[in-house]
Amino acid sequence: MLKNWRGIGPVLTRAYTAKAKRSVLAQDKSKIKEYTPKVTDSHVNRVYVWGFQETGALGLQTSVKKAQERYTEMVHHPTRLQFSNNNEITNVTAGYGFTAYAVRRDDGETLFGSGLNTDSQLGFQVKGNPKDPANLDVIIYPTAIKLPRVQGETDEDMQVKSMSAGRAHLVVLTHNGTVFTLGNNSYGQCGRSIIEEERYSKSALIHRIPQEDICGKEDELVHVECGQDHTMFLTKSGRIYTCGWGADGQTGQGNYHTAGQITLIAGDIAKEKIVRLSCSSDCVLAVNEAGDVFGWGNSEYGQLDDSEHAETQINLPRALKLTKGIGKIKDVAAGGSFCMALNDQGLVYTWGFGILGFGPFVEQTSRPQHLLPPLFGRNDFSNATTVVSIGCGVFHMGAVNSDGDLFMWGKNRFGHLGLGHKKDQFFPFKAAINGKVSKVAYGVDHTIALCKPYL
Repeated sequence: MLKNWRGIGPVLTRAYTAKAKRSVLAQDKSKIKEYTPKVTDSHVNRVYVWGFQETGALGLQTSVKKAQERYTEMVHHPTRLQFSNNNEITNVTAGYGFTAYAVRRDDGETLFGSGLNTDSQLGFQVKGNPKDPANLDVIIYPTAIKLPRVQGETDEDMQVKSMSAGRAHLVVLTHNGTVFTLGNNSYGQCGRSIIEEERYSKSALIHRIPQEDICGKEDELVHVECGQDHTMFLTKSGRIYTCGWGADGQTGQGNYHTAGQITLIAGDIAKEKIVRLSCSSDCVLAVNEAGDVFGWGNSEYGQLDDSEHAETQINLPRALKLTKGIGKIKDVAAGGSFCMALNDQGLVYTWGFGILGFGPFVEQTSRPQHLLPPLFGRNDFSNATTVVSIGCGVFHMGAVNSDGDLFMWGKNRFGHLGLGHKKDQFFPFKAAINGKVSKVAYGVDHTIALCKPYL
């Protein structure tokens, strides 16, 4: 026992030999338990949903009674979808009030849907007595959409390769190159002849189009993209075929007519290999392999041409002059009245009219302006962080960075930014999602994120 050097009281000390100290440390080390984190499921992807829930588009509810209660109207925070715990979801797309999920299951089902089904955009869904069924206009939980098969088609053939949803139609491309179209065809957006006074409610019609009927045997379809009421098909060789509503020139067919026949479009993209295509409403952006941007459709806010006497509707694909000088573009997104571009340096540019990400006092710019990298997670501790993909709905925008974080901004009336409130967001803000975001589907009032676990 020794006295404290301050003289206040005694202090106990214990001397160890080097050998004794080593044995104590070894003993302590043997008692350390290895921590193995508990993983809730073994699936590769998880799905988080948020926004307007009353349509059933979020697929969270299993009880009709609960779904009708007032407090369930909106989900303000990203919420894990129970359906993704029990199923391997490989892709998602968001329409106007409905969602479709591509899945891989043992029972052979490859496509599910939830939300509005007023135009049979999610197939013919019934409940009750099979002899006297009641058609479902609202589906609150993901339900299988039966894609019609021909003899010899396997479960692998029917896996979803690409899909997209419009205002009231759904287009699905499967692995064997078959296109399935569902829902409203008032403007020919389903790639079939327009039938006057056709009833879409309670319809069991799922239109099937072989790949060679669209692009021939020498090419293949790789991507489908739906605008509000039109559809576009992108091929491996970089050609684009379109059909549907064309009043603003969004079909790119050189006219302003509706078209039920799927047609190859040309204009300035005639000899280009297009690799990216984006549209959420009636303005279209496309990128070729060299990183040049092309556009057609609605340009009322100067999205495609900011010159003094510019046309407000462009019906043929046109090389954009206003994106020259912002670098090689690798991704684009076209909203209702604004556009976005991402260059190979990871810089995000926005232009047009709306909440563009520059604060509450900037609502219009005719030239692409870049948003500063710190807005998307770059800082002194993470100076390599950069944006890797962008996307948008009709009124809101989003960007995913290299860390798998999602940043959102724009109109937020239905809580579809996932920030915990309904206020508009004027700068990019990180959404709290418990996973690395790999794909985001932007609906008009809801958002779906496909994520991978951190561990």
